[in-house]
Amino acid sequence: MNHLAHALLAGDDDGLRLGGLLGDFVRGAPDPALPTAVAAGIRLHRAIDAYTDAHPEVLAAKALLPPPYRRYAGILLDMWFDHCLARDFGRWSARPLADFAAGVRALLRREDARLPPALRRFAAYMEAHDLPAGYADPAVLARALAGIGRRLSRANPLDRALPVLQALDAPLQARFEAFFPDLRGHAARWIEAWQGSPADGTHHGPLSPAGRGLG
Repeated sequence: MNHLAHALLAGDDDGLRLGGLLGDFVRGAPDPALPTAVAAGIRLHRAIDAYTDAHPEVLAAKALLPPPYRRYAGILLDMWFDHCLARDFGRWSARPLADFAAGVRALLRREDARLPPALRRFAAYMEAHDLPAGYADPAVLARALAGIGRRLSRANPLDRALPVLQALDAPLQARFEAFFPDLRGHAARWIEAWQGSPADGTHHGPLSPAGRGLG
């Protein structure tokens, strides 16, 4: 899943949400200097990705993509599923998409000092393109796919993928709708287990009464 899904699936805890956004930008074990919730958010991000990769509906969705796009199915579905989530966000969240996306960007601004350089650069890109709300717009999605394609080391068709995804919109939407509730339940159970099993004796709920702030 991509940034919008990871932010939403982290729930109301900004520490988990920041960790979810960090997940694509860090490797290995989380830095022990990170707040407990942020480190847990990185682990949640990885649990979400592992569950997604193994889900039968996701595997079926990948099989819908024709060559040569199927080779990049993981990237394409991550992006397309964020598009599905964004364009029907009111179905999955009581919070308006624009407000939710602004909160994600505000979180990254507040925690700029914690961000690795790659995420700091991406945060600036998010500001410029109204992400993650912008993923509802096919034109924004097309630019994002082309940008990912340019960063890959070998030639690829990502800059031509949007029409292929749009042609498969109905079956991909059906797979998303069958899959995402399962993923949401998996993430909620993961968070519940983490909050209920403090291995280090620290508080594992929101980092402030409002669930805001990481300091």
